[in-house]
Amino acid sequence: MSSPNRLTHRTRLLEAARTLLRERTYGNITARDLVAASDTNLGSIGYHFGSKEALLNEAIGLALEEWADAIIHATRTDPGPGPLSAMDLLRTVLDEYDSIRPYYHAYIEALARSARSPELREQLAAHYNRQRDRVAGLLTDSPDDTIDPTDARHLASVMIATVDGLLIQTFIDADNAPSSRDLAAATGHMLTPEHGHPAPQP
Repeated sequence: MSSPNRLTHRTRLLEAARTLLRERTYGNITARDLVAASDTNLGSIGYHFGSKEALLNEAIGLALEEWADAIIHATRTDPGPGPLSAMDLLRTVLDEYDSIRPYYHAYIEALARSARSPELREQLAAHYNRQRDRVAGLLTDSPDDTIDPTDARHLASVMIATVDGLLIQTFIDADNAPSSRDLAAATGHMLTPEHGHPAPQP
């Protein structure tokens, strides 16, 4: 198989996976569905990705990374008054959740399946590391340049964990999960004079 064909088959499989993930649940997508939607063959899945699950996971990872990049770009180009904050990012995440909902639902199922597969777990870990680097880069790319790169990466981990927690709450119980307006109100309350300063030390 020539290099152009390998690239074409890989790209077509990823695009087919992304289309199917928007239409069906993760567990209901078969290898034959992917082959039919991409006009490739079963051997192409194994050749390029190793397994159907690895193909679906890569498609999910790419979609989530593109979504995260779009959110970071939107928040950086239109941050409103004051400096960019973690709360700005979290509010934007909740506002834009519907655009990523099918992929995030699939991601939750992929996480559960990875508990039984070291290979899938390693693949998802690589996705997390890429996201961590993206967010850490955002935090260190400031005029003040006051955040140590290692600290930025640790803070990025906390921010990603917060995003995941909020989206899981939205997935499980959308009626009671906080909205972006709820977060804004809670933040405003925390920053009022009676809450915005640490208690004096004895």
